[in-house]
Amino acid sequence: MSETIATSDRRALAPTLGPARGPDSVLPVAMDGVGYTVDGTTLLEDVSLRIRPGRLTAIMGANGAGKTLCLRLIQGLLHPTAGTLSHASGPVSLAGRRRIATVFQRPVLLRRSVAANLRHALKIYGVPRVERAAMLSDLLDLAGLRALAHRSARVLSSGEQQRLSIVRALAADPDLLLLDEPTANLDPYATRMIETLIRQAEARGATVVLVTHDVGQARRLADDVIFLNRGRVTEQTPAGTFFDRPQTAEAAAYLAGRLLL
Repeated sequence: MSETIATSDRRALAPTLGPARGPDSVLPVAMDGVGYTVDGTTLLEDVSLRIRPGRLTAIMGANGAGKTLCLRLIQGLLHPTAGTLSHASGPVSLAGRRRIATVFQRPVLLRRSVAANLRHALKIYGVPRVERAAMLSDLLDLAGLRALAHRSARVLSSGEQQRLSIVRALAADPDLLLLDEPTANLDPYATRMIETLIRQAEARGATVVLVTHDVGQARRLADDVIFLNRGRVTEQTPAGTFFDRPQTAEAAAYLAGRLLL
């Protein structure tokens, strides 16, 4: 029954990852006047935004708007060429309490079994050896992958690989979880399974930033929406306001499936 995440498994992370964190325990991510230029081409310009703690923020916009670039800046893989970026986590730390975890659109998995991928993550995240077996068991249950624990991660279906990537990220007990189109090219069932895991991360107190083109998904999951257009933030608003009353022609066109030239 590898495709099932049982209701009883939703408490799986509680005994191993500690108590859920309240929103006051994590400061917001902040960009102030951030720009990013490569070889004379400006990809982001004067971006100012806030990621509110304890909430799920969806970053939306057309292809090339700068969504994934913003995610990479927040993660620390890239550095702004203008402006400032700050967040409570500071430098990425494997052993520190505040951590950033990232799940990419295309899972990056070790050439090992499902269980071995998770054991490796638990080790590098500094989980004490005595706690690893119990935590591995919980993560396998949470992902619905117990029956596939000894199968090579590389031969899993796309949806199974993405579920493995997400629970591997949750092994870090992240304060900030960054998701770059985690359900791209997945069928509705696999998408629903991934969304269940995203809600689990929220329930544990993680602040989630989700890059997505899926308007339905953003409606289901997002508390806030940041809309990018050609490297600029044109809207940052609660999700209900964005979907019901977009404030810019670009956002309205995007939601209607049109492209303004």
